[in-house]
Amino acid sequence: MRIRHRPRGIVRQAAGLLTPGAMAAGRLALERDAGARLSRLTDEVRDAVRERRHPTREKMRSLRLTPGARLHWRDVPAPPPPGPLGAVVRPIAMATCDLDRALALGAMPFPMPLHLGHECVAEVVEVGERVADVRPGDRVVVPFQINCGACFACLHRHTGNCLAVPPFSSYGFGVTTGHRGGTYADLVAVPFADAMLVPLPHGVDPVAAASVADTISDAYRHVGPHLPGLLRRDPAAEVLVIAALDRSMIYSPSVPLYAGMIALALGARTVHLVDARAHVRSHAERLGMNPLRPKELRRLPPASLVVSVTMPKGLWPSLRATAPDGICSSAGGLEHALRIPAVQLFARNATLHVGRTHARAVIPSVLELMADGRLRPERVITVHGTLDEAPRLLREHYLDGGTKTVLTV
Repeated sequence: MRIRHRPRGIVRQAAGLLTPGAMAAGRLALERDAGARLSRLTDEVRDAVRERRHPTREKMRSLRLTPGARLHWRDVPAPPPPGPLGAVVRPIAMATCDLDRALALGAMPFPMPLHLGHECVAEVVEVGERVADVRPGDRVVVPFQINCGACFACLHRHTGNCLAVPPFSSYGFGVTTGHRGGTYADLVAVPFADAMLVPLPHGVDPVAAASVADTISDAYRHVGPHLPGLLRRDPAAEVLVIAALDRSMIYSPSVPLYAGMIALALGARTVHLVDARAHVRSHAERLGMNPLRPKELRRLPPASLVVSVTMPKGLWPSLRATAPDGICSSAGGLEHALRIPAVQLFARNATLHVGRTHARAVIPSVLELMADGRLRPERVITVHGTLDEAPRLLREHYLDGGTKTVLTV
């Protein structure tokens, strides 16, 4: 039986904004271009006030999240015509991210209200005069991170750390990440169309690709950069994915499932997936993985590649399960500090990587796996509905522990 999650109250949620991890994340978000972030927020507020008093733009609907996991449609001004490098797109397939449940339940340090959603495939509606690579009518993946494509970081494939915008600039997380709006909306503004938008390959279903914008690409970065080299060294190298170590895990399990699928698609013979939730283990088995309960982890030999997509206390057992000269790739989190078995890492010469995905840089590789049929992420989707049903279906997803919900227009 799945655990039914409960939203935090307003007081507890507000207190979460003052934890050491949240304060550290806030400082990092403001360590560069704080003035630009403040200026953008000020401009957005002025624009909203001006549009309320003297409307000049058409209205559109956008899904707003308020404390208590409450979701409702709100009429907001549609995006203005794009700048020379920008575009306006219409989302046609939108997906939940594994972080969305924690966000909606008030367990992440993002102030509410906010406009929700950051994974989508969209149709281009309008482009700026200097846009060369996409045209109205094109179907595209919209990366959740904002990136310019021209700065030093972008040119070196570090698109999640674009220097043209403040740190963590992205859709769907409210004021903390730049007040860019969400993708559960009729229209979305894209500031750098050629740099960000990735054409959807012919034959790839938008529903299947809805999560390429974030969670599928996040899963790929744990596996794709590491596994081919490990398999060249040892074709029998095993992959271990560690997800929930107890049933109360608040995050959805799509990233660990995608990571296991990608490992199999890239040639791994054996993928073990550890999760305390029975429905996740059953899902993993249907996808060709070896599902294990957490207590069974101790009987496994160390693995060459360990994907740690778990709560903070799961990093230690993940590192202990990493083989000599192996790699542990951790999804990380917003904890202020974590303990690691440093002596063991040193003795085994193991590598720990903690960080965020550079989504735009890996999206083409993910789409290539999908286009040639090796990766079928639609097999992870558990609920498929329409955008009109968003308030009801998403609330059910957040409270009842669903894996992946995709909405279409």
